[in-house]
Amino acid sequence: MLKPVFGLDSRKLKPAGIIVKGYLMLSTNKLAALAFTAFVAFQIPAYADDAVVAKVGNLEIHQSELDLAVANLDPQLAQLPDDQKKVAALSAAIDVKLLATDATAEKLDQTDDFKKRLQYLTDRELHNAYFKKHVVDTVTDADVKARYDKEVAGLPKQEEVHARHILVKTEDEAKDVIKQLDSGKDFAELAKEKSTDPNKDDGGDLGYFTRGRMVKEFEDAAFALEKGTYSKTPVKTDFGYHVIKVEDKRDAPPPPFEQVQDQVRQLVMRDKYLALLNDAKAKSKVDIMDETLRKGYEDANKQPEPGAEPAPAPAPQQ
Repeated sequence: MLKPVFGLDSRKLKPAGIIVKGYLMLSTNKLAALAFTAFVAFQIPAYADDAVVAKVGNLEIHQSELDLAVANLDPQLAQLPDDQKKVAALSAAIDVKLLATDATAEKLDQTDDFKKRLQYLTDRELHNAYFKKHVVDTVTDADVKARYDKEVAGLPKQEEVHARHILVKTEDEAKDVIKQLDSGKDFAELAKEKSTDPNKDDGGDLGYFTRGRMVKEFEDAAFALEKGTYSKTPVKTDFGYHVIKVEDKRDAPPPPFEQVQDQVRQLVMRDKYLALLNDAKAKSKVDIMDETLRKGYEDANKQPEPGAEPAPAPAPQQ
């Protein structure tokens, strides 16, 4: 309607406010933040029963390998039902075993290029294992709730209004609606009869919204009205002429913990991850020989000046 969210009850919108604020409070170590997103997405299955699920010649494929294959499927395949995912993962694991056997026979595992790649992959997997042990496995539900409470306590108060509106094409139509309201006609019933907005069947109900959700002309008029009153003159926007009624005014409540706990958990993990990196950097000096790379690395890892507004960190991948 007026904006992409116009006409939606703000209680149905994604509770982004607290999350955005949470990100702004984090360190602006951009490279670490970007790396974090990759490792949050990384999954390490738990192995309860490592039975043999298939054989390729003399080689065995264990449940642990199948679980890894499932966890690291292409994102498109990851959307398949569980039974189809397992088949796709098993097919991939068999293909890997077949060609890996031939590659070993050709001694490709002995080449310098392979050894360099293997060392990189080993380092990356050790990083992931360390991340899981010291970050993922250490975050408790109490940590997440405490972070949520801290964020909620720091949120600035925002007024929001619960409003209805009747949208018509002309100013004369809007004036006629106001006359009918003045004569005692019920606002919701009149909205169902006269409004051209898709929410007319809900009596023009827009739910609660804060400033910034509506176009300026509509927003200014709505927030200027007292609770229980309606606009006495038509409000013009690019969509037509509105008659607005404010049902209620209140301070916007924070999003419920249950709605945002997963995002808050990732904020806690992000903090722990950056703390690990800072400790590791304090123990080992980083020398970058290429001047352009060195400057880029330093700029990306630069801490904000005291009092400066920090830049938002990238959102974790789900």
